[in-house]
Amino acid sequence: MSVSRREFLKISGSVAAGTGAAVLPGFAGAAPTQDAGSTVLPYPRKSVAVASELEEGKAVLFHYPDDSSPCALIKMGRSVPGGVGPNRDIVAFSTLCTYMGCPAIYDQGTRTFRCGCHYSVFDAEMAGQMVCGQATENLPQVVLEYGGDGDLSATAIKGLIYGRQSNIL
Repeated sequence: MSVSRREFLKISGSVAAGTGAAVLPGFAGAAPTQDAGSTVLPYPRKSVAVASELEEGKAVLFHYPDDSSPCALIKMGRSVPGGVGPNRDIVAFSTLCTYMGCPAIYDQGTRTFRCGCHYSVFDAEMAGQMVCGQATENLPQVVLEYGGDGDLSATAIKGLIYGRQSNIL
């Protein structure tokens, strides 16, 4: 029996449409509720500092989510986006510049992170927003939790750490 091209396309199209109609309703309830483009990763919880021991404007260095990812925690002295603590003024960021992965150093005078390799500048008071330079992405912000006893714990990262396809290695 010979089937014309037109008949073949009609039959295969009907089969594909029928299969899609039968399969898709089962997946409708399983749609993700998270923001588009975000991922759920198994971030470790890590205690990084005690709020009462922080000095305003002085960076405290730590590594998160692993030993290959340097970060800095800063008590800004005034409420900032993403800040935690009683005054919502404590934030933390990856210190790897988003342009080429060079170290970005916190400058207390300007309240910015500065990359000495390609002169990118990131605003610590505005969630690590890229201000100028070669970088095109904001500095990844470490999500912090403030415990009732003043303990500060890193729990996740907003943004992608330079050189990684996933923040968890």
